[in-house]
This record gives sequence, structure tokens and C-alpha cells, in this order.
Amino acid sequence: MLTKAELQRLRSLREKKHREALGLFVVEGEKVVGELLAAGFPLLELYATEDWLPPSRAASAAAAETPTPSPSLVRVSPAEMARASHFPTPSNVLAVGRIARPPLHPPDLARGLTLALDGLQDPGNVGTLLRIADWFAFERVLLSPDCADLFHQKVINASMGSFARVRTHVVGLPAVLSNLRAAHPDLPILGCDLAGEPLATVPILAAAVVVVGSEGQGLSPAVAACLSRRVTIPRLGAAESLNAAVAAGIVCAHLRRSA
Repeated sequence: MLTKAELQRLRSLREKKHREALGLFVVEGEKVVGELLAAGFPLLELYATEDWLPPSRAASAAAAETPTPSPSLVRVSPAEMARASHFPTPSNVLAVGRIARPPLHPPDLARGLTLALDGLQDPGNVGTLLRIADWFAFERVLLSPDCADLFHQKVINASMGSFARVRTHVVGLPAVLSNLRAAHPDLPILGCDLAGEPLATVPILAAAVVVVGSEGQGLSPAVAACLSRRVTIPRLGAAESLNAAVAAGIVCAHLRRSA
């Protein structure tokens, strides 16, 4: 049975200020919780109704690179889940995890492919971009501080489990990219921009940074100043623009076309 304090804590995690204060985030839904468990993500607590069946620990351990402690499991009634749920239609399982922000090692940016998100504020887009980076095996994703909160439940749900697999860093992009250009002047830093060169002119790259701007404003001036090249997907029809995640997916596929 949930105490009043437990219920209040779970509900407070809807807001970023409470997530930051407690150092915790919440995610809800049988599919996404199952994906995090299978990936070996270190969840702390599970709240579930009797209808939820935990995935096999053997299957989870086989999928995970390193074994992780089992989260505590609290069985709750459907009525309690409805009060704790962040959704109009509650699921049968809700999980709590600890917020972790691994430090960025700048020299790593010169190796492999990096996706950088500049001011993307739609949580669904941010989650989808994590999924794209995971699909194309990008080594890391950088997010500017004004992006949607990485630990927003909509980001985690939209990532479809990629949240647990993709290495992410929240950083000041202008400073990081400027230092990267100074240290590695030959490393391509590609910005997605309607006024850029056709994507077909970009060769296959083993190492590069792909920068995607915000949905409404595009690339910020400070980040745009750090680019080595702007690229675009030529428009053949009448659409005004492409969704940021769609555009990034096409660029990522182009860079991985020999894989």
C-alpha cells in the first residue's frame, strides 16, 4: 500500500524542478519499463499492479552488459496506480530511476559519430532522436541545456528503450564545438540547414558531429558559428520544411550508408 508521502513523491516527479531536487525520474508503461530492465538500466523502484508480470531476470541479464541490482517491487492496487499515474489512462507498472549525468570527455568527440541537439524543446522529438542515434549506432548524443529535459517521461517513452543504451551529455554546445574545432580543425561539424549544400555532396565519414537545430528557430547563431559545413536535404515537393527528427534520420542514414 502506498503511503501519502510515497504518492506525493511519485506525483511530484512530473515536474523538472522536483526531479532535479530529488535526483530521481519516473517512467510508466509495461513496454518502456520492460525495455529499461532488459537493457540493464539501474532502476531503483517498481510499483506495479498484480496484472504486471516482471520480465525474466535471466533474459534481462543476458541483454545487459553488466549485471545490475534488482529494483524493489511494491505491489499496488489499480486505484493506487491511478492516483500515482502521470497518464489519464494508467498503466500497470511505474518505475523510478536515479538521474545520472556522466561527464563528457572532449577528446572522445574526435572519434566516431556524434549527434548534437541545439535547443530542441519537443520531448517527443528528443526521444525520437535518441532512438535514431541508437539505430545508426552513433557513439553519443549531446544536448544543449535548453533542450527538453532528458528525464522527461515523454522523452524516455519516445526513445523506445534507446534512453538506456545511448550515451548522452548535456553541455554548452558553443563552447564544446568551438574547442573541438580548435583541437581538431579537420573534423567535420555538419549543421542541418535549409540553406546548406546538398547532402549528397557529403562523403561517408567515420568521425563527425551532426548538429540539429530547434523545431522553430533552427540552429542558434552561437552554434552555427562553430560549424565546418551546412547541409540540406534537397526539397523536391512543396513542403515548407521537414520535422527535425526526420531530417536527422535522413542525414544519419546518409553517413552510415556503407555500413
